[in-house]
Amino acid sequence: MTAPLYTRFAPSPTGALHLGHIYAALVATHFANQTGGAMMLRIDDIDHTRCRPRFTTDIFDDLDWFGINWHCAPDVPANRQDVPRQSTRLADYRAALTQLADMDLLYPCYLSRRELADILSAPHGAPSASPDRVQNTDSILDPAEIARRKQAGQSPAWRLRMQAAKALATAKAGDDLGWFDHITGWQAATPEIFGDIVIARADIAVSYHLAVVVDDAKDQVNLVTRGADLAPSTHLHRLLQTLLDLPRPTYCHHQLICNEAGVRLAKRDAAHSLAAMRAAGATPASITGLLPPLPALAQNDR
Repeated sequence: MTAPLYTRFAPSPTGALHLGHIYAALVATHFANQTGGAMMLRIDDIDHTRCRPRFTTDIFDDLDWFGINWHCAPDVPANRQDVPRQSTRLADYRAALTQLADMDLLYPCYLSRRELADILSAPHGAPSASPDRVQNTDSILDPAEIARRKQAGQSPAWRLRMQAAKALATAKAGDDLGWFDHITGWQAATPEIFGDIVIARADIAVSYHLAVVVDDAKDQVNLVTRGADLAPSTHLHRLLQTLLDLPRPTYCHHQLICNEAGVRLAKRDAAHSLAAMRAAGATPASITGLLPPLPALAQNDR
């Protein structure tokens, strides 16, 4: 008998929900309902540069209209006051960063994105072969320039020393560094594809990758459902979970919902937003009819 699955739907309040969001919420609800678990709603509002409170209200309203049953925690029914929000968890993210720093796995990077792009496109190149595998960016600027930028009040991004992080995680987990996906089966984690990735952005003091693994553990999520475009991120998330001694969930990277041109829906696709469809007379049943079948629960063979 399958143990209860606790899933989550974690939209960012940066725009209106569209068909792709609803499919993601339905997939998460489907797995939870099948096993007697619960689907938790979390508002991923850590990016204060883009998130707006009015979109959070719209998320609640859209889910209520569609009739999607969500929880604040496995044993806490839906209510708008207690729904988890990333903006209330800054201390948790700082604690995770401190753990990584204590393992000597972080270093500050004072390069802007434009500077790094210019360096990578220059004939002499950079400390690594490609933008997604950049390494040792702390060696690009000379110490005097780093000190000048620090004294001027510039906040650095914090990068993960991938080579050391992978070695430590492999020593801790061995073959268990991989994960089980209900669609593609067992996957081996190769986080080195990211190079020395930014773990804490200079402007918001954390990254999606670090926040999401801390959040999922805190919210007791044991099945992460999300679009197939995020499957590569799981290589890095399994690394962070191992380093931070967090539980390993299973995953379901489901298909994406695309527009007529075959392009993945984005929040700028206003015609596919729930608000626009509702205004045009659509019902939850008619919208569900536009979506592909829900994925099946697979047997974990380990």
